[in-house]
Amino acid sequence: MTPVHSVTVQIVTYNSAEDITDCLDAVLKQTYPIDQILVIDNASKDGTADRVSSYIKDLGQPRVQFVPNLSNSGFAPAHNQGIRMTQSDYVLVLNPDVELGAEYVERIVKLMDRHREVGSATGLLLLKSSPDIVDSTGLLMNGIWRAVDRGAGEPATKWGESGEVFGVSGAAAVYRRAMIEEISMQGEFFDEDFFAYKEDVDVAWRANLLGWKAYYCADALATHARGWKKGSRNQQPLAIRRYSYINRYKMIYKNLSGSHWVKHLPKLLAFEIASNAYMLLREPKVLGAWTGFIQQLPELRKKRREIMKGRKSKS
Repeated sequence: MTPVHSVTVQIVTYNSAEDITDCLDAVLKQTYPIDQILVIDNASKDGTADRVSSYIKDLGQPRVQFVPNLSNSGFAPAHNQGIRMTQSDYVLVLNPDVELGAEYVERIVKLMDRHREVGSATGLLLLKSSPDIVDSTGLLMNGIWRAVDRGAGEPATKWGESGEVFGVSGAAAVYRRAMIEEISMQGEFFDEDFFAYKEDVDVAWRANLLGWKAYYCADALATHARGWKKGSRNQQPLAIRRYSYINRYKMIYKNLSGSHWVKHLPKLLAFEIASNAYMLLREPKVLGAWTGFIQQLPELRKKRREIMKGRKSKS
């Protein structure tokens, strides 16, 4: 097919040798032409770099470009690095443990071409281990500002209708370049203060506030292996648990309007007191993340002012 709009796929890897070739195979089988595929490696120690380099050489794939970083810069900085390297109309941010169905890109691009107000979209992500069960159909923000994957753990048959969502999971997210450029702050689409975890939720919230919509495309299919399974929190490194914990507070501080603070403060306080009491008893070391929050507060305050100034939605 002759594409109307260009698409770049970017994959950030870190110790992803087990998954990356299957991921790339699926990208190269897309029915919609992909202009460029970036694999940005964050200093993997498991042979990911050698595997990707061999893959490119053996298959003679000029569209696949390998970008080795000298250190683990994190999800957000590495994807921003990729965004700056390309000029495509659409950017597909893809996890290495995701395998796309052959028409994933084509169906999402067609949808976004029809709806110019849609700045991001995702398909039906299924669990690789149980492909009849949903991994994500987009992001849902609940009343205490905790984001969850919509439909996670439910039968895929329940999610056959496309529609608007709060946001999209960064596991397989298609972003419109025009939105990326409009909502980026200080040259960053993903907030690099987050390093990793919840940066996709932060982007979704910011995009919503600045007038962009997100969409779920039910007939665009993919499978997701998931690096951390449910119930495995205690197996995660302390640094990861700290990012997951504190990034929610960074997100709330930046994006929640003053009127919403006043309206929902009693409910939010009740939850936070209970939640942090639990953390104090069970995972006290995680609370050390507040040191970094306080250090970053001046920068977070600047970002909040910029977002509130451009706000178009009351969400």
